[in-house]
Amino acid sequence: MANPFYILIGVIFLAVYGGINFYIGLRGWQALFSYIPYSSLKVYWIVFGMISLSYLIARSMQKFLPQAVYEGLNLVGAYWMAFMFYFLFMILAVDLLRLINHFIHLAPLRQGINPGFGLAIFILVLGIVGYGAWNARNPRVNHYDITIGKKAGPLKQLHVVMVSDIHLGTIIHNNYLTKMVGMINQLNPDLVLFAGDVFDENVEAVNKQEMMETFKNLKSRYGAFAVLGNHEYIGGNVEEAMKYLSAAGVQVLKDSYQEINGSFYLVGRDDRSGSRYNRAQRENLQTLLQGVNHSLPIIVMDHQPLQLEEPVRQGVDLQLSGHTHAGQLFPIRLITRRIFEDDWGYLRKGNFQLIVSSGYGTWGPPVRLGNTPEIVDITIKFQ
Repeated sequence: MANPFYILIGVIFLAVYGGINFYIGLRGWQALFSYIPYSSLKVYWIVFGMISLSYLIARSMQKFLPQAVYEGLNLVGAYWMAFMFYFLFMILAVDLLRLINHFIHLAPLRQGINPGFGLAIFILVLGIVGYGAWNARNPRVNHYDITIGKKAGPLKQLHVVMVSDIHLGTIIHNNYLTKMVGMINQLNPDLVLFAGDVFDENVEAVNKQEMMETFKNLKSRYGAFAVLGNHEYIGGNVEEAMKYLSAAGVQVLKDSYQEINGSFYLVGRDDRSGSRYNRAQRENLQTLLQGVNHSLPIIVMDHQPLQLEEPVRQGVDLQLSGHTHAGQLFPIRLITRRIFEDDWGYLRKGNFQLIVSSGYGTWGPPVRLGNTPEIVDITIKFQ
């Protein structure tokens, strides 16, 4: 029997989502489509309803839809979430100004909504989302030079490339992964690290696209390692994801560590969301680091950059994280900056250093505004 709490949450979500889309659809008809000759209100709402509900239809009917239909609806729905987000902002702003003007009379406005103004808003949002879609598909390399005040055996320097939040699945395909592998190989790293959310829930879609061979093309001196993110758990495919990455030549560190070349330790933490989905708490860092020689550099991968006092207290030298997407859609970063002590970039707390990536892929809308996808290139010097 379904949990009443989740039923209530679902009902509230559908009511809010439906209300937002009805508001956008109504304003769209009033401001623009009602002025188009021979336009039909019934046809308009049917088409608008199919677009606005396409993501929900795809997710709820995935088991019954042909794969091509599911992926098509999923893609349309994902883009619509970005359009919905910015249409809502624009329309609310206009309606708020009209309400203020009604009482204060800042400017003379005619009754009804000017179709030219409605068209301008439509074009503006189309341009915003279009730019965001282009931006999301053009990652850059961000470089950091850092120093760890420890000796690392024979190593004087280590070249690390870190990527987080690829979200491989029905939207992020093999061509984008191929581009990533090519960019990484051009950097000629010693070590490649994937800081969680390699998959966007649906590992089966990734299998069908045969991305394993693409992963195998990665070249690095000490190999490639990964940790789990929250999306591997959300999809319920943790074991499958780990097997897939292992077969592709990427070693998954799940609450475990690896001493590399007798020079440094690489520690991979299980994602904290695992306790929510499989009711198993991840190991605390103190327990995990038992047996680690603290005189050597300790590099930790932890998908979510939370509770930083723990790695600081346990003598971690460098932590690499992702998860935040730097907000992905402006102005959401105003929120992520409040949730995380560091939601993107570099942070130092005493001898502890943290680098948080904005991620390589996207979740939901394949759109980025106010940030760019990235590959993180790190040169570590040891003293």
